[in-house]
Amino acid sequence: MDAASFSTSSIHSTKHDVFISFRGEDIRKNFLSHLKAAFKRDNIDAFIDDNLKKGDDIGGALSKAIEESRLSVVIFSENYGTSKWCLNELLKIVECKDKNEQLIIPVFYQVDPSNVRKQSGNYDHEAFADRIPNETESEEKNEDSKRVGECSD
Repeated sequence: MDAASFSTSSIHSTKHDVFISFRGEDIRKNFLSHLKAAFKRDNIDAFIDDNLKKGDDIGGALSKAIEESRLSVVIFSENYGTSKWCLNELLKIVECKDKNEQLIIPVFYQVDPSNVRKQSGNYDHEAFADRIPNETESEEKNEDSKRVGECSD
């Protein structure tokens, strides 16, 4: 499959075929290297945070890359749910799904999908909601937490 075979019904402009959201400590040196090689072999432009340059506004660059991608691959791993950076990315990805019909492809790397869906284990609902970077009311944080769990469907 090549980059041309990716399509979306949204009309927003894209720069990348795929945005990959992952917890570096869990997969950067193993699974991710194989995924990057496969994408490269098939001429699929995947944005991975190692594309960032020193001095970049990391949060802004990640947000922009998510917006400029046709789809997002979210790699749920053991420690993904413990990272505020990952959860911030995931909320942006869900926003782009709602706004631009961006496709989300969940990948479960050494984690039980039901832990994400049911928000248990490292994805416990209470702790998960506490890590969601949202300055608004508790009710909105709980809603964001539920939306994050829905990404595993």
